[in-house]
Amino acid sequence: MLINRVTPRNLKARALVLLKARVMGSERTAFASSAITNKEDQKQKRSISSAPQSEKSIVKENRVKGHAVEIQTIRDDPDRIEAMTVQELRTTMRSVGIPTTGCKSDLVSALKCFLADERGGQSSLVTVEHASSIMKAVHSEITPSKRKAKNSYGKNQAQNLNTVSEVSGLKQFKKRGKSPAVSRSIVEVNSEVITTKQKLSVKTDGISGKKSSQVKRKQASKISNEDDGIDLLVNSSEPWTVLAHKKPQQGWVPYNPRTMRPPPLTDDTKFMKLMSWNVNGLRALLKLEGFSAIELAQKENFDVLCLQETKLQASDSNAKEKDVEAIKQCLIDGYDNSFWTCSVSKLGYSGTAIISRIKPLSVKYGLGIADHDSEGRLVTVEFDTFYLISGYVPNSGDGLRRLTYRITQWDTSLSSYMKELEKSKPVILTGDLNCAHQEIDIFNPAGNKRSAGFTDEERQSFEMNFLSKGFVDTFRKQHPGVVGYTYWGYRHGARITNKGWRLDYFLVSESIVDNVHDSYILPDITGSDHCPIGLILKV
Repeated sequence: MLINRVTPRNLKARALVLLKARVMGSERTAFASSAITNKEDQKQKRSISSAPQSEKSIVKENRVKGHAVEIQTIRDDPDRIEAMTVQELRTTMRSVGIPTTGCKSDLVSALKCFLADERGGQSSLVTVEHASSIMKAVHSEITPSKRKAKNSYGKNQAQNLNTVSEVSGLKQFKKRGKSPAVSRSIVEVNSEVITTKQKLSVKTDGISGKKSSQVKRKQASKISNEDDGIDLLVNSSEPWTVLAHKKPQQGWVPYNPRTMRPPPLTDDTKFMKLMSWNVNGLRALLKLEGFSAIELAQKENFDVLCLQETKLQASDSNAKEKDVEAIKQCLIDGYDNSFWTCSVSKLGYSGTAIISRIKPLSVKYGLGIADHDSEGRLVTVEFDTFYLISGYVPNSGDGLRRLTYRITQWDTSLSSYMKELEKSKPVILTGDLNCAHQEIDIFNPAGNKRSAGFTDEERQSFEMNFLSKGFVDTFRKQHPGVVGYTYWGYRHGARITNKGWRLDYFLVSESIVDNVHDSYILPDITGSDHCPIGLILKV
């Protein structure tokens, strides 16, 4: 069917043409009509300026009706989206308020997302704003902007979206200096943003476990840009479900504790649940609004909690006891056995602890070597069937100034200590071991070759002194191709974009590795730059 001219008064005829094309199933006719519509829209814009005001209103009304027909046609047959031209996509998307930035694959994905959300019963406001955040993130990754991100949500809209607090803007993370190649890049956009008096800050979920009456937005939409190699996923509440890695290998998947943990053990199976957490300052953690050690214990129901980097003061024995007693008052009923060691060489530094509701047979602090024991880095407890060590391995430091000490003295001494214990019982070492062993354990391996925690020397020492000596990395054994991080730096929004490191481990003697039911990570628990890890061991 050929249309010679479309005037404001025969727009209804154009709509009938489109409907007829849909009924006949002729995609070619429908898209030809759409192309002609675009040309005629431009002609109408030039002629409308001289038309009377009433005629302008008629044109505008009929144009909206025409676009509505086109959208309905696509709803009835979503496969048509792939065959549409870029101009047709943009015209259609503009008619419903979807941003039109990006290449064809971006436009197709955004329009499909719009239709999918609409079928799911979401309001048009949520859909449009959601699509807007996706397209803005793609645009900011491909073409870095020097301008500050503009607000995309108003106060009234924020109330309709039921966000946690008043939303004043969508924070976009920008890279400083030269932007690396966008291939193999992964962008995580957090759509929950709160207003403070000084600046916009991204709100992180607490670990209080209380049910909130506010609805969390857990929309997850993915756009693949085949031309530029960008993989973008928007998930404001669970960023760890994003496969965030600069050099991902085939078969790698992100760690998701909701789907990757095994079923709970039955009541007739005897087991112990161990947890470990680098708290990066225990006093500061306990002061956080919303944090409750009681609720954490109720949620996880652990038997033993190992802590690292407690940073408690210990200038003398009396001060240490006073400090520890004050902390114990904030802890959990039923966990009556706690053992603490603090740094005496540098106050408010390092420090480890073990808190248990099971009374151990024996307790030991440090390695028994004066050169290693002044920083409070080890606590060992003995249970009936194994030894448990809470350890905080020295960081090689800025400029790798402690690298030599770390790999030639500390690692070898700790390894020898563990092997000596193993002569009587299996050994479990847990804590912040300050080493990302493999490339899968760090977001940006190439950029951190000479960074503390990922040097070749540290990785080789980890392999030689622990893994080659018969101690098994339980998480990696259970999840060989899974990207899961336990540490995210505070700078550059690393946790929100899931650009992290796996520095925290449960290493167990090979003789009990088959007793491990689950080795897991709890990335949803905040309050530190590390998250807790757990081990369920059948005993």
